Amino acid sequence: MGDGSARDRKRHEYVLRLEQEAAELPEDESDDSGRRANQDDHRAAWVEIQLQQAMRRGEFDNLPGAGKPIPGIDQPYDPDWWIKRLIERERISVLPPALALRKEDADLDATLDRESRPAEVRRILEDFNARIIDARRQLQGGPPVITALRDVEEQLEAWKARRAERFARIKAEAVEKRRTATRWQRLMGRDTT
Repeated sequence: MGDGSARDRKRHEYVLRLEQEAAELPEDESDDSGRRANQDDHRAAWVEIQLQQAMRRGEFDNLPGAGKPIPGIDQPYDPDWWIKRLIERERISVLPPALALRKEDADLDATLDRESRPAEVRRILEDFNARIIDARRQLQGGPPVITALRDVEEQLEAWKARRAERFARIKAEAVEKRRTATRWQRLMGRDTT
């Protein structure tokens, strides 16, 4: 049994003894405030023990931001600081639906090109079209939804053409690299055949 586990066991026994002592205190109403203070002291001691153990295990070492000033400490208090940080960290778009759809429409071909299966491309296109229709139905303020629906079959064929072109380009680059490497090896006197 390691030194750390023996120490943890002793601390656990200490905490159990403190809990048992707290349970055995008399139920006298006049002593209620003293008992409560005693329990608070025991709880504070337990928390302190947990913190000390965590520090010994190194759980507080190398935390992000260690040794650096707290960001924004010199700026005035903003009650919405947490939501602003969440939006920044998660890159949440807070655009109205019409503008968010326009932005997504501009990037849709690149999004589709990252997919490898036609079924997934179809799903993305159908979801995009459904969100456009839904945004058109809702009468929320903001700019009108002018983003056009995408023809799923037409976009699927365009995706297949771009994919075939990309694979042909990659294959041609690989052949050219192999040809260049072979020439270089022949020049250096190493025949690869």
